[in-house]
Amino acid sequence: MTIKCLSHKGQSNREIARLLQVSEGTVRYHRRREREGAVDGRRRQRLLAQDWAESIAYYVESLDGAGWNTAALHDWLVAEKDYPGSLRSVQRYMQQRYPRPRRRARRRVETPPGAQGQVDWAEWRGVWIAGRSVVAYQFHLRLSHSRYGVRVWSARKDQLSWHRCHNEAFRRLGGVPAVLRVDNEKTAVARGAGAWGELNSSYRRYARAVRFHIDPCGPRHPQAKGKVERGIRGDRGWTEIRRRHWDSWEELQDYTDRRAHGEATRRRCPATGTAVIEAWEAEKGFLAPVPLLPEPFDVALTRRVAHDCTVAFEGRRYSVPYRWMDQRVEVRGCAQVVQVYAGGAIVAEHPRGSRERILITPAHYDAEPGRSAEAPMPLGRMGRRLQEIAALSPQQRPLDLYAALAEVAR
Repeated sequence: MTIKCLSHKGQSNREIARLLQVSEGTVRYHRRREREGAVDGRRRQRLLAQDWAESIAYYVESLDGAGWNTAALHDWLVAEKDYPGSLRSVQRYMQQRYPRPRRRARRRVETPPGAQGQVDWAEWRGVWIAGRSVVAYQFHLRLSHSRYGVRVWSARKDQLSWHRCHNEAFRRLGGVPAVLRVDNEKTAVARGAGAWGELNSSYRRYARAVRFHIDPCGPRHPQAKGKVERGIRGDRGWTEIRRRHWDSWEELQDYTDRRAHGEATRRRCPATGTAVIEAWEAEKGFLAPVPLLPEPFDVALTRRVAHDCTVAFEGRRYSVPYRWMDQRVEVRGCAQVVQVYAGGAIVAEHPRGSRERILITPAHYDAEPGRSAEAPMPLGRMGRRLQEIAALSPQQRPLDLYAALAEVAR
């Protein structure tokens, strides 16, 4: 085949012989056979596997229409029928006797705004951060309709990093799509793959709290999330990521955000014909609002909400909306905040490890329409005035405010 290809390109017999390190006579012999239309005699030989045709047919029929694996068929023939031939001999027979099925056409689908986002990881080796060469992981979330994508960098690829990158991506998108199509990473699919896989329990709880549906891709089916795959492939052209030395992860993330925004301004959205940035601005109205996102946590305790609508955690008390009074809630200690989880959502969030020993959010005590629980008594004139004074810094509190407070007290 090499002689045939080179001769069609105009190479001389001497040049072909030199490249292949054979004699010119060998080249002339093969070119003459090609002109005469000679056929390799080995093709006329009887295949060894033909003597086991009935056994092979029985094996194929027993699969009941499912696809077969030639290596498994060869193992079965050797074990059950004492087949002496090689795997390659079975492959030749199957290629002649059972032709490959017809190729199936692909259906092209354009999702409506806010319906779907596609998620995947990209691995970057040899990135210099803070004077060290590290392996950096790029989390990529791309909206299927507008093609707007956000990238979040991470030093690790574990479960907590998976959730943290989701949070940062949702904040940058300005909303949450209804469905996230994910790869079969262990942080997303614990066992199996695709629609029949078993979802990771932590990720399933996270999705329930943020309120989106998880849609794993089928195995060996990367075109099912081709938009994010195309975005990751395009990012490989960002040569500055490896060439430049970054002072910190924050500097790398800031550069990535600015470059992603600039590309969205230049690129066109196929679904709308406008710039990607314009299509994203229009799609944000169809995305679910970003809730209080569950942060990765290292402590999770169950507490009962007291009558004053607070829960105890790490020597402090944190306020909770009054409707959860006397009910058990989950209190999570995150990196910088304390989150209270109840009713499938984050209902309260406060700073963690603060100097204050009691942290109150006044809105947690305001009456909410449609609630069966009875709201606390509203603040009187004195209480409202005290809150107004407390909201001011000490340098901005004039003496007449205290005088007015004394007048209220009379």
